[in-house]
Amino acid sequence: MKNISIIGLGLIGGSIAKALKPNLAERKKDSSQLVIKGFDKKEILDEALKDKSIDEALNSIDEAKFSDVIFLCLPTELSLNYFIKLAPQVADGTIITDVCGIKGIFEDEWKKLESKGSYIGGHPMTGKETSGYKSSDPLLFENSVYIVSESSKGNKKLEEFLNLIKSLGARIRFLDPYLHDKVIARVSHLPQLLSIALVNSVSENGNFNYLDFAAGGFRDMTRIASSSFNIWESVLKLNHNAIIDSIDVLIKNLNQIEDQLKQEDLKSLEASFQKARTRRDEIPKNTKGFINPLVDIFIYVKDEPGVLSKLTTLLFNNNINIKDLELLKIREGTGGTFRISFESEEIALKAKEIMEKSGFITK
Repeated sequence: MKNISIIGLGLIGGSIAKALKPNLAERKKDSSQLVIKGFDKKEILDEALKDKSIDEALNSIDEAKFSDVIFLCLPTELSLNYFIKLAPQVADGTIITDVCGIKGIFEDEWKKLESKGSYIGGHPMTGKETSGYKSSDPLLFENSVYIVSESSKGNKKLEEFLNLIKSLGARIRFLDPYLHDKVIARVSHLPQLLSIALVNSVSENGNFNYLDFAAGGFRDMTRIASSSFNIWESVLKLNHNAIIDSIDVLIKNLNQIEDQLKQEDLKSLEASFQKARTRRDEIPKNTKGFINPLVDIFIYVKDEPGVLSKLTTLLFNNNINIKDLELLKIREGTGGTFRISFESEEIALKAKEIMEKSGFITK
């Protein structure tokens, strides 16, 4: 797969473009012959060419039909329209894929089309609250889950495609496309609408601004309320049945909590808390998509110049790869705690041993 076209260089498409060549090189794979082409507005193409994220600009989507892989990275409805237009034109062996949050409708359209190419549905479970090429990031997919439609199993080009996705740093999870839409409605589309409803509920209080008193928990819960409606419009339109079903389930749970409060039934309310805590604690905290967890080591470091460099160099010199790193707490002049994630328990234990031998405190 040496000729890749990306239709839409927004957050996801731009991040794919920025990640492919550097990630392949980092994994010691040949990227010298890889040609990445992009299609978007002229000003965005000019910026991507200047950044060397893409090698060539496409003047029309029709020019993508001779590519080895075509990524459709536009809003869902527009991606679907281009999918219907492009699929019958692509050459034999071309893979056409999308990154949309709805999969069933693409499968339905593919069944109606006549095409020499192959369709492999995809959905990277990652993102930011900001959109556009300027927000794109070559590390966006690192440790994230990339859902691939289960219907693509048996496709002769699948292994090559999966290797391409793995080169982004993502982890593959297969899912039935129609089940996907129900699952994502619950874990992605519903939280988006809930976040919006929560902010608007708190904001509607006359002249007194309740948001002045919002602390970290509220900010964490409502971060995605900053998302652009342009990204969500077609998702809400095309997956509305599954989303409405999810809202009904949420309302049922809220009504139950309301009844428990009205009746001062603290025993039942405690059981609801416990059930939620148990289920929440089952979610791995160290992977962007809550699947295929990494293994964490927590390490305390003193607040002194060069300490983080010393730590990372120590692991590098022992051929240990850090998959993720996060500063959890810090007190200036004293020190702080870092969470460092590794690929496996074996690697994590080796890292822990090396760090403790060098004087670091871990747990």
